[in-house]
Amino acid sequence: MALQVGIVGGGQLARMMIAPAVELGVDVRVLAEADGMSAGLAATAVGDYRDLDTVLAFAKDVDVITFDHEHVPQDVLRGLVDAGVAVHPGPDALFYAQDKLRMRAKLAELGMPQPDWAAVADVTALDAFIADHGGRAVVKTPRGGYDGKGVRVVSAASEASDWFAALEPSGELLVEELVDFTRELAQQVARRPSGDFVVYPVVETVQKGGVCAEAIAPAPHAAGRLADVAADIGEAIAVGLGVTGMLAVELFETTDERLLVNELAMRPHNSGHWSQDGAVTGQFEQHIRAVLDLPLGDTALRAPWAVMVNILGGPVSDSLADRMPAALEAHPGAKVHTYGKDPRPGRKVGHVNVAGDDLDAVCYEARAAAAFFTD
Repeated sequence: MALQVGIVGGGQLARMMIAPAVELGVDVRVLAEADGMSAGLAATAVGDYRDLDTVLAFAKDVDVITFDHEHVPQDVLRGLVDAGVAVHPGPDALFYAQDKLRMRAKLAELGMPQPDWAAVADVTALDAFIADHGGRAVVKTPRGGYDGKGVRVVSAASEASDWFAALEPSGELLVEELVDFTRELAQQVARRPSGDFVVYPVVETVQKGGVCAEAIAPAPHAAGRLADVAADIGEAIAVGLGVTGMLAVELFETTDERLLVNELAMRPHNSGHWSQDGAVTGQFEQHIRAVLDLPLGDTALRAPWAVMVNILGGPVSDSLADRMPAALEAHPGAKVHTYGKDPRPGRKVGHVNVAGDDLDAVCYEARAAAAFFTD
């Protein structure tokens, strides 16, 4: 009988796990939040991932439960484990992906380099932190933020007064120093329950409006010490937090050439989409291998450079499918991946991957192919 993976969440990450799982002879089941989601072609159930009974019923007879996102409540995660369901990543690891304050405290305990930070419960504490850090700071809601949501750069605590007003009793916000960085990087690691792990080349990411717009693999001018340090950080976090499956560590490279940990994601990640077509083993296949405790795949690049460009927004008057023939005709070397989503401004509706020998040419091809879908 084929191995069966249950994926909680019906978004594009679940969608992109389906094909490599099928190629490995693995059956996929998806618990989608609603009809018509990106992974609907494999959705075997629609239901509330916050309800333990719903998730337990979905998990019946699968070999492992994994996730398209990190928002499944701890009581549901622990209920699955108590019922004997294999869950990867597990609740102890996901705890730190779900709460940025807990994440910062744990990373400090592990000795990981990170921005100066504090937990603040009121405007007085936030104003004091801002005053001590050059007059500006980054405020984050500890839970639920993604793609720039739940993040504000402020110069006065009054700019976060609505967040303080919404806090539960004894609640706190996370405040971090505004890092003077030269670029953003991302380090991916895959780790299986038996403890084996592999690392991918560190990549450079370009953000637009708080959303990852491009990823370049490997990060230019990163060979040697920087790449080694990034890999060491990724490995230490994966082991220290007990992560199983894919882990993405978002990093700042500072003006004085340090690396600081920004965010964590315990699942396939936008910064790793390039690997679908640019690495021997793409991140989605790797995640399936890892959560099933199968031997991990080679992470080497297939060409000297690989570039991913997100399709953000897209045409409103027609569909991505209508644009596809012209894009493929103009750029036959581009690999276009669409998510089955209705376009709206700023929404990720797909991405383009290109790999090759010349970085400038690869960047041009990826950007030009993506532009067919965004005007």
